[in-house]
Amino acid sequence: MQGRGKIYVGSDFTGIVNDQVWGTGTLVAPLAPDLGFTSVNEGSFASTVDESGGILAITTDTGDDDNAALFAGVFAPRDGKIVMRTRFKYSNVDCAIFVGFCETLSLVTPVVPAEFATATMTYNGTGAMVGFSYDVDGTTDDFRAVMGSGGAAISDSSNGTRANATLTADRYFEVEVIVNEDGSAECWLGDSGHASSDGSLKLRLIKRFFTGTLITTTKLLNAVLMIENRSGNARVLEVDYFFAEAGRDWRPD
Repeated sequence: MQGRGKIYVGSDFTGIVNDQVWGTGTLVAPLAPDLGFTSVNEGSFASTVDESGGILAITTDTGDDDNAALFAGVFAPRDGKIVMRTRFKYSNVDCAIFVGFCETLSLVTPVVPAEFATATMTYNGTGAMVGFSYDVDGTTDDFRAVMGSGGAAISDSSNGTRANATLTADRYFEVEVIVNEDGSAECWLGDSGHASSDGSLKLRLIKRFFTGTLITTTKLLNAVLMIENRSGNARVLEVDYFFAEAGRDWRPD
């Protein structure tokens, strides 16, 4: 959805998802206007029918390191603050996740922008990224706020900032990632382990990146939510909503 000066994209997945299977190396047609999807291998979509509000269920292929990604974009921070928000859960905890913004995103063989192996965070690709990484291949499992560019950490994000929020199967998490016009960024996380008294998820500021080397404001960034297997089994990512908003470049040529 586009309005004067602002761009809004995303979906609540209410009544628009038809069960379908996608093939290897296939860029799937948008699930909603301006919302894309790609994966490294085959898999399937379905609507979760036993929960209200519209839930998209994404089932990956069975191979280790098979992944799947929802995305929207591209957006440049220089055009005005960019924000992505999503709420999701997983069928099993043997997986990796990236949720936030990334510049490098292959539409044929997508790669997790940031991943963890033993005690070391790896920043993949040549582009900028900021958001949350979770990877059971790490020594200590946790959601970590990360920021990187050119295959390396930037700001103070060498191994990410821990959120003290362990991935639990079939439990919702909510994320908001913000990149400001000056390239600074904020990573917010909500989970049922830190819920409000009424049971709603309470977003906590895990990391504000505002010193050191920040995101280059001319970078073109995708809002993305990606799951990657860490076992030889199909895994299900259920997404309640996925939204992004950005400013529009009104400057003359």
